[in-house]
Amino acid sequence: MPLNMTQGVTEISQQVYDLHMKIFYICCAIGVAVFGVMFWSIIHHRKSKGVAPAQFHESTKVELLWTALPVVILILMAIPATQTLIAMEDTSEADVTILITGSQWKWHYKYMDHKVEYYSLLATPRKQIDNKLKKGENYLLEVDRPLVIPTGKKVRFLVTSDDVIHSWWVPAFAVKKDANPGFINEAWTKVDHPGVYRGQCAELCGKDHGFMPVVVIAKDQADFEQWIAQEAAAQAAAKAEEQKLLSMNMSKEELMALGEKTYMGYCAACHQPNGAGIPGVFPALKGSKMALEDLPAHIDIVLNGKTGTAMQAFAKQLTLSEIAAVVTYERNAWDNNTGDVVQAADIAKAQKP
Repeated sequence: MPLNMTQGVTEISQQVYDLHMKIFYICCAIGVAVFGVMFWSIIHHRKSKGVAPAQFHESTKVELLWTALPVVILILMAIPATQTLIAMEDTSEADVTILITGSQWKWHYKYMDHKVEYYSLLATPRKQIDNKLKKGENYLLEVDRPLVIPTGKKVRFLVTSDDVIHSWWVPAFAVKKDANPGFINEAWTKVDHPGVYRGQCAELCGKDHGFMPVVVIAKDQADFEQWIAQEAAAQAAAKAEEQKLLSMNMSKEELMALGEKTYMGYCAACHQPNGAGIPGVFPALKGSKMALEDLPAHIDIVLNGKTGTAMQAFAKQLTLSEIAAVVTYERNAWDNNTGDVVQAADIAKAQKP
C-alpha cells in the first residue's frame, strides 16, 4: 500500500498533489523548528545548570510575534491552496457534459450532448463476494458498463442523486463530488492519456455501499466518437424494438426465462434468489399478498419504487419487456403460481405520463 496520496493523471490532480506536498513540507519545517527550539531550551536552560529563567510575562513584543508569524504562514499556505481550489471549481468551457446520478447502489450516466444514457452496475461475481470463488484483481472495482470519456477534452460532470447522499470519487482525477438528492454539484476533468481509471462511492450510502464502484475509460477522440455513435445507434434501435414489442405477446415460458434472468440481476440481492427476502430488512415475495393478489400495485412498485425504502424505481433501468417478464416471474415462481402473464403493453399502459 502506498503511504502517500495518489499523484493522478490530470493537470489538476498534479496540482493537488503538489499542493499537498508543499503544505506537508511547511508543516514538517514548523515541527522541526518548534521541537528544535523546545529541546534546545530544555537541554540548555535546565535547572541543573543553574540557569535563571527570564521573565517576560505579558510581553507585547512576544505576543505580537507569536500572532504575526502564524498569520503570515497561513497566508503563504492559503495563496496556492486558493489557486488550486479555484481551478478545481472552474467548469466553464467544457467540451463534454455528463449527468451522473447515484442511486442505491449504482450510477446512471447521461451524455447531455448525445442521446446516450445507461446504468453502471457492479460486475464482480456474487460468488467472489460470498467467498466461493477466488477474488479477482479488481475485486469490487469492476462494472458492467464503464463511463467513457475522450482524452484531451474538458469533461464536465453534473452530479446528483435519486435517493440518499452518494459521492462520486475517482482518485486519479482528483475528483470527489457529493451526489445530493435535489441538488446538482459540478466537477470536471481533462485526461491526457487513454486508460482505465477506477474509483467508488465515498459516502456511506446504505447496505451495499461497498458494492458501488466507478470505472472510467478514457479513449482517444476518434475512438470516443466511434463509441458514442455506436451507443446512440444501439439505444435508438433498442427503443424502436421496444415499440414493436408493444404489439406482440411473449409466451409465458419466454417471460419466465427473461424474468428469472432479470430478477437474478436486479432483485435477488435484496429479495434473495428464493424470494424469501431478509426478515425485517427486505420483504419476501414468495407468498406475499401483493405478488399473489394485487397485480396493479406489483407493477407500480417495480416501475416507480417506494419512497423512503431501498426499493428503487426500475422504469428507467429496465425495458418494458424486462419489467413485464420480472413481474410475471415473481407472480409464478416459488409456488406463487398465480397464472398471471404480463406483457410489455401492460407496462406501457401503467407508466405515469
